[in-house]
Amino acid sequence: MKTLILPSCLRDCSINWRGTVRHIAVAIAAALISLSGLIAVPKSAQAYPFWAQESYESPREATGRIVCANCHLAEKATRVEVPQSVKPDSVFKAVVKVPYDLDSQQVLGDGSKGGLNVGAVLMLPEGFKLAPADRIPEDLKEEVGSTYFLPYSEEQDNILLVGPVPGEQYQEIVFPVLSPDPGQDRTIKFGKYAVHAGANRGRGQVYPSGQNTNNVAIKSSVAGTITGISAQDAGGYEITVATAEGASETVSVPAGPELIVAEGDAITVGGELTTNPNVGGFGQADTEIVLQSPARIKGLIAFLAAVMLTQIMLVLKKKQVEHVQAAEGLSL
Repeated sequence: MKTLILPSCLRDCSINWRGTVRHIAVAIAAALISLSGLIAVPKSAQAYPFWAQESYESPREATGRIVCANCHLAEKATRVEVPQSVKPDSVFKAVVKVPYDLDSQQVLGDGSKGGLNVGAVLMLPEGFKLAPADRIPEDLKEEVGSTYFLPYSEEQDNILLVGPVPGEQYQEIVFPVLSPDPGQDRTIKFGKYAVHAGANRGRGQVYPSGQNTNNVAIKSSVAGTITGISAQDAGGYEITVATAEGASETVSVPAGPELIVAEGDAITVGGELTTNPNVGGFGQADTEIVLQSPARIKGLIAFLAAVMLTQIMLVLKKKQVEHVQAAEGLSL
């Protein structure tokens, strides 16, 4: 097994030809993904972390919210586990847990049902990064498996992305992390640092363009009375609405959500026409990790040893004084 890291897209394509290739590849992938909802039959639900890479310089907003929540509107539980403290230049594991009901089936791009994929982002302190393959212990390699890691950008290799990956296999995503060495990098200091993690399961409700996906309750854009509902060959429905002004308006419903209205029903602007098919969601969690100095640990051990030795010496001295006083016929 080899842990893979991809170079991320550079904004200035003249700086690095690899950045140019990756930027073009992302653009092509985005176009294909957009078209797939119309002309392709997807095999499984997808989550695409590179949308965040292309749209945001940092995945965490000033408010503390991770930007994945802008498209994955439902809130779900997410947990992150890291050691309480780590030594410099050491490899440890960070675990992001993405729990959900494995029996859940969600609406895919073509309206059919399928399993959920998951994705995760791990924001480590500056200086921390993905551990090189030759530094990862064998037992940790087994836990990592064939997980594919992607740095958020070339300048932010402390932010790692995973996904989309099958949710049935990745309810726990293990990140092998290498801690920095302040002895080699003077900008790194020993101390306590924040760690942020976010994880989504299933498709989002909003595309980065702002348009709704078919994984959301469809609402009416007009008010009036439904005069007709026609099923479309490609899936979905066309709902004809007679307005109070006597005009006839058509509301399109994509394949996937189930209708909860019928012909003759009166509807309002913003009223729901379908069920909400979403079974996934996004969640984030925060924790802390201490980059511990070995010299401080040695100093603490030496201090505790000195305190214990002093206590023992005081007890021995007290016993010695008691023996002298007893010999002289005195008592305390």
